[in-house]
Formats: sequence, structure tokens, C-alpha cells
Amino acid sequence: MVMVVGETSMELDQCFQMMMMKMEGVSIKEWKDIPVELLLRILSLVDDRNVIAASGVCCGWRDAISLGLTRLRLSWCNNNMNSLVLSLAPKFVKLQTLILRQDKPQLEDNAVEAIANHCHELQELDLSKSLKLTDRSLDALAHGCPNLTKLNLSACTSFSDKAIAYLTTFCRNLKVLNLCGCVNAVSDYTLEAIGNNCNQMQSLNLGWCEKISDDGVMSLAYGCPDLRTLDLCGCVLITDESVVALADWCVHLRSLGLYYCRNITDRAMYSLAQSGVKNKPGGQWKSSAKKSKFDEEGLRSLNISQCTALTPSAVQAVCDTFPALHTCSGRHSLVMSGCLNLTSVHCACILQAHRSVPHSAH
Repeated sequence: MVMVVGETSMELDQCFQMMMMKMEGVSIKEWKDIPVELLLRILSLVDDRNVIAASGVCCGWRDAISLGLTRLRLSWCNNNMNSLVLSLAPKFVKLQTLILRQDKPQLEDNAVEAIANHCHELQELDLSKSLKLTDRSLDALAHGCPNLTKLNLSACTSFSDKAIAYLTTFCRNLKVLNLCGCVNAVSDYTLEAIGNNCNQMQSLNLGWCEKISDDGVMSLAYGCPDLRTLDLCGCVLITDESVVALADWCVHLRSLGLYYCRNITDRAMYSLAQSGVKNKPGGQWKSSAKKSKFDEEGLRSLNISQCTALTPSAVQAVCDTFPALHTCSGRHSLVMSGCLNLTSVHCACILQAHRSVPHSAH
């Protein structure tokens, strides 16, 4: 039996009473008699452990859950996650979202192969910190889950760049991809494959993938013009050329991470500022006390921490171009930690606040 407590239990009681009022004349003598609609409504109010328990109550519940469950999170499983996935994958064939993030490595290739063999409608998959997985897993996903749109492989250190590239040839609908810390899996070859195959990509995390260079980022920029979020933190080989390509081709870019990219200079900042002016209606921002609908366009987040070659004038140009970039307390969407020479850079909020402070009478 599914056991719940507290507020969830109260919600279940209310749900049950409401459904009973609508089902006059229907006899429910056993758990298996509960209609599918009511069962799925009940299960939407409980956690995933209870959903799994419910699937073992009877054949009717198992079949109903198998056909109705679209989202499952197993990150709470600290032991035997691999065995759990192997047992559940054949049951929950309609899953669209599966979260398997681990605090300690548990998943093995056979579990991912089971997912690929049974969960063909999967769109979102989180395998972060799966240190035991190899290229076998990506090969299985490529063939079994071609509808993936969101994939998290962060801190999966055993994949190769060829395996990631192969995956992109089948999973062409990917829009969100997290490869942070995948030091062996991300190279210029990987980024070229993403640019060629995943033209709908909107968010890509390449943090601390130290092998990539300007060639890879330029391939990405050319191939993924709808890119909104890109994290290049710790990608120490890239230079201004990468940022210039992004500024020219990725006109929808909203968030850019360049932490510790110490080869970045003022040229990169001016290219961002120029692209912002070029892509705005009328060619420039309209200063107005009332927030314009265009204020949310352009960069909203920029991390240039430890980019010590930058000068205040160049960074101020970027800040002035994009009203959503803030240096003021509590907002900090323009992050400049470790750049002691940039302390004079301020967003419009701070300047306006300074102007509004009345001067003391002498």
C-alpha cells in the first residue's frame, strides 16, 4: 500500500473524495478497482518512491502506471540504483523525463542500455556524475532515444569525443546539453559535430573542457545560431576569435560564461557591445524610465571573472549596451571577481541611484 503523510495525505483525501462524488454507481471494493484516472491523479501527488511501490500493488496498477507515468526521479537512491533502473525500465516505457543524478557512481552501461531498449519516448535524461559509464551507453542512447532534447552528462569523465559526436548524428533535436567537466569527451571535433547536427541547440555547458580552441567554438557559433546560454568557463585556450564569432552569429545569446579565459581581451568585449547595438531595433537602446520590451533582449548574464586583460572602458561599453547586466548588490549578472582593475565599472542602476541622492547643503 502507498503510505503518505502530512499535507500530501490531505491532498489525496480531497482528491479521492472529489473523484468519488463524480463516480456515483461505480463500486470500488479493492485497490485494483480504482479507475486509472483517479490512480494517476493520486500518484501525481506523491513522491517517486511511492510511485514505484504502487506499481507493485497489482497488475492493474502496474499497467496503468506503465502507460501513464512520464516523469521519474531516482536521485534519492543512494544504493543499488543500477539494479533499480534495470527492473523499472521495462515497466515505465512511456517515460519522457528521467533524472538519475548520483552523489556516488552507481550506474553502469547495462542500465543505460535497458533505458535505451525500452524508453523510446525519452526527451530529458540526467546522467550527471555517472563515472562508470563508457561509450557503450552513448551508443545505446543514440539508437534507442533519438527524441532527446535535454541531456546532462556533466562530470562523466569516461566518454570519448567520438562517442559524443556519434550521439549527435542521431539525437538531432538536442536543445540543452551539459558537458561540464567531460574533459575527454569535448574537443574541437565534438563541437564541430554539434554545430553540424544539432542546429536547435539553445543551452550548452562546456565548463572546464580544456581541449577546445577557437576552431571548435567558431564551428559551434556557425552551426547553432539559436544558442541562448553558453558556458566556456575554464576553457583556457580560447581567445577573442571565439567571442567575436558568437557575437556575429548567435544573436539570441543571453548568457555567456568566460571565467578564467585569460586570453580574452577588449576586442571581445567591444564585439559583444557592437553586436548588441546592431541587433537592437533602431540601432540603439532607448533610454526610458519605463521598461522597454527590448530590455530583456541581449545579454542578461556575463561572467568575466579572472579575465585580467580586460580594461574598464571595454567592459563598461558592454554594460551600457545591455541594460539587463547588473553590477549592483543582489543582482550581479555581470560577474567580475578577481578583476581588480574593473572596480569602476557600474551598471545603470548604480549610476541612477547615485544621481538621485540629494547633495548635502553646505
